Amino acid sequence: MKKMSRAALAARFIPSALSAAWAQVDSGRRIEIPGENGMIVRSFRFVDLESPVEYFDAWLTPIPHFFVRNHMQEPSEFDPTEWQLTIGGEVEKPLTLTLADIAKLPTHSVVNTLECAGNGRGFYRPQVPGVQWSRGAVGTARFSGPRLHDVLDRAGVKPTGKHVMFRGLDEAPGKVPPFIRSIPIEKALDANTLLATHMNGEPLPKHHGFPARALVPGWVGAASCKWLTEIKVLDAEFVGNFMNPGYRLPNRPVQPGESVKPEDTHPVTALNVKSVISGPLDNAKLKAGPLIVRGAAWAGEADVVKVEISTDGGSSWKPAKLGHEQSLYAWRLWTYNWNASRGDHTILSRATDNQGRTQPATPVWNPSGYFYNAYDRVNIHVA
Repeated sequence: MKKMSRAALAARFIPSALSAAWAQVDSGRRIEIPGENGMIVRSFRFVDLESPVEYFDAWLTPIPHFFVRNHMQEPSEFDPTEWQLTIGGEVEKPLTLTLADIAKLPTHSVVNTLECAGNGRGFYRPQVPGVQWSRGAVGTARFSGPRLHDVLDRAGVKPTGKHVMFRGLDEAPGKVPPFIRSIPIEKALDANTLLATHMNGEPLPKHHGFPARALVPGWVGAASCKWLTEIKVLDAEFVGNFMNPGYRLPNRPVQPGESVKPEDTHPVTALNVKSVISGPLDNAKLKAGPLIVRGAAWAGEADVVKVEISTDGGSSWKPAKLGHEQSLYAWRLWTYNWNASRGDHTILSRATDNQGRTQPATPVWNPSGYFYNAYDRVNIHVA
């Protein structure tokens, strides 16, 4: 049996007296947590785990390699047979569903690349507050469960229903407001928006929202609330901390370091176009000769149509080969065959989608550090 580390204790919800001890361990370390192999710990307080980029070598990310983003404490242990999900608000027939009720509904599956809006935040300069993610707050999985549309149809959405609110069982410490988000009714009724109960063919693990979570494909991960206990149809966008001022972008470009008033912002929704290089790793020392550069690229609700690679710091670009596995909302893996010569090299990647968006050379700074999508870059030495 593997030896349990301090972070493993965190994963098992040992009393909060250990929180101070966890906080003293530097974040950014790889540390062994049962079921979360080799992940990078970004926060001990609420369990935020980043995937090392070398794990992006499979179209479907194995659950032990899938990033974890928590805004507060995961719910305490509970009996899933007693779990209930209420559906209310602007509906004709409020419902209460058990896990057994949900299992009787028709199942639909969606392969979705889930990404935290703050992925890449650690690269912004000047630095912005929040979890200092590098490249790995992203992963792709096959999520399964009933369509949210079918659940809402059973309740009968009134014409006044404009937004759908999700409330989870996560436990807010002290006076921290609960993590509640809402999405427009149009996205809620989309055929691919799910009440997900399974991930890669298995029941949702606790870190990923057991027993049920929202799955809002192509949108930022924060929209896909975990550990659902309430769905409420509203006549307007939910008013709360994690809708405003949280998870919003400026309505206009701002200068690095500039503050923005909440009324001059809009909510983050669909993901931007982006690529990452999963190999070779940054600062690798390699031998001259044939080398395969590889990675992944995604574009939210759009499709990636092209990935280009530069091995000379951006002076010239050549097309990479896209992998054959493909699905709406899912990333494309890619490879580029290169005959590496001796010396120091900067490898760049940039993706383009079918909406005509291409990754920029420099990031568009914003006060929350969302949607970082500048060219990815690794430096290597070839001997």
